[in-house]
Amino acid sequence: MIRRPPRSTPKPSSAASDVYKRQRLGGRNARKAKRAAALPENMMPVKPGEKGGRFKPLDEKDMKRIDDTVLKVLETIGLANAIPSCIEACTAIGCKVSPEGRLLFPSKVVHESLEKAERDITLYAASPKHDLKLSGKNVYFGTAGAAVNMLDPINRKYRESTAPDLYDIARVCDTLEHIHFFQRSIVCRDIEKIREMDITTCYASLAGTKKHVGTSFAFAEHVTEALQMLHLIAGSEDAWSKRPFVSMSCCHVVPPLKFAEEACACLETAVKGGMPVLLLSAGQAGATSPAALARCVVQAVAEVLAGLVYVNAVKEGATAIFGTWPFVSDLRTGAMSGGSGEQAILMAACGQMAQYYNLPSGIAAGMTDSKVPDAQSGYEKGYTVSLAAHSGANLIYESAGMHASLLGCCLESYVIDNDMLGAINRTVRGVEVNDETLSIDPIIDVCLDGPGHYLGHEQTLNRMQKDYLYPIIGDRENINNWVDQGSTDAVQRAHLKIQEILNNHFPENWNEETDLKIREQFPVRLDRNRMRKRDLS
Repeated sequence: MIRRPPRSTPKPSSAASDVYKRQRLGGRNARKAKRAAALPENMMPVKPGEKGGRFKPLDEKDMKRIDDTVLKVLETIGLANAIPSCIEACTAIGCKVSPEGRLLFPSKVVHESLEKAERDITLYAASPKHDLKLSGKNVYFGTAGAAVNMLDPINRKYRESTAPDLYDIARVCDTLEHIHFFQRSIVCRDIEKIREMDITTCYASLAGTKKHVGTSFAFAEHVTEALQMLHLIAGSEDAWSKRPFVSMSCCHVVPPLKFAEEACACLETAVKGGMPVLLLSAGQAGATSPAALARCVVQAVAEVLAGLVYVNAVKEGATAIFGTWPFVSDLRTGAMSGGSGEQAILMAACGQMAQYYNLPSGIAAGMTDSKVPDAQSGYEKGYTVSLAAHSGANLIYESAGMHASLLGCCLESYVIDNDMLGAINRTVRGVEVNDETLSIDPIIDVCLDGPGHYLGHEQTLNRMQKDYLYPIIGDRENINNWVDQGSTDAVQRAHLKIQEILNNHFPENWNEETDLKIREQFPVRLDRNRMRKRDLS
């Protein structure tokens, strides 16, 4: 038997091959550009404020027991180190001072404060399209942190963070669809004076994004100055009062169960000035918070509810966010473990407790322990943010950009994590079951009357955009296409995206006249030339 040699397809010439590759890449790039174009709102596969709450690590009985224990802690142990104005405001509504000088919160007072607490609040943004409706189980993703280092993931080196870095981070996040609000994520280590750092942090964040901004302050007089600056930016004090577009993160407690005196003074100033506040309890399990996770939740909830009573005693119905942020320690070393499974379940339980009280809430997730955007970073961020989002908490802080248990920050990680957040938000949206999605007409069209597949069907084309989300940085190419495009990894692709944003996106969030007034009156330490687009040709 004569065996014929296998057929071979003649190889095209080098020139023909180049033409073929260009055509193939050109067609693929055209399709990518079409997918990347902004969709009308009714076609978007995910939107800010998708409904969470499907993941419930605690059942109703568990939450009731935690609530009972919280009330017992507040009534019998209370909090130490309350400042005189806090004692005056809280005792006026029924709180008591123990013989040891601790401020006690009777259950009746806590329940009355919960009834007074503002719900269904809106966190305003400089641009109304970015307003956040904190009602029910609407979920939004954002940034936060106080990292002191910036990572260059290409050279795998860290350096100290600066005010220009903060402005750049805000600019990057301003362009990212699935990052819905911006809270300052680094400390400006190039500024030594705390007053200058607080004012510049607020300014740089606002200069870089039109999304809602969160920041923090060291002293009450800094809050007063910032409010004056915000009145200028808003156009007037009245305009600010109607749409306060900056909130203050306030660690009003020093766990376990002590008030933070300077932070409480900041809290009162912000509340009186109409600035929304995030009431933060950030104990560390096994160190400043109990190691047992249930008991850890109890302490965090007690500390935040004490803050809620305090806020409503100062100004009834003030905008406050329930911010239970208990962190986890690696009990072998005592080091924080922001990416652990325990951290994920702990934050989800706190998100669920906020739902129990029907309070607008914010928890933290995405705090990987990895020092670089690698596999560990991906899986730790993936499950911590997923569980947080599905718990039904309204605001998920720290959800992008952070590394090294919040000590490091990476620009490239923001664009990588933006893909992740979009995908997680798609899981929050869930599966829609209705007459349209269950109609068997498309099945009849294909199986009885058509070609036996759904590739060109009208419903497929329609659902391609409405139901399916496509990553910007994530790679879904086949191997040959991936090779043709340079065999890049996510960090390399993210680096190119970052350069594109930084070279082209320079928001003008107020006019030059306003900026001159701000710089004349307040200690802004961000070079104005740094905020202008430069000719890179």
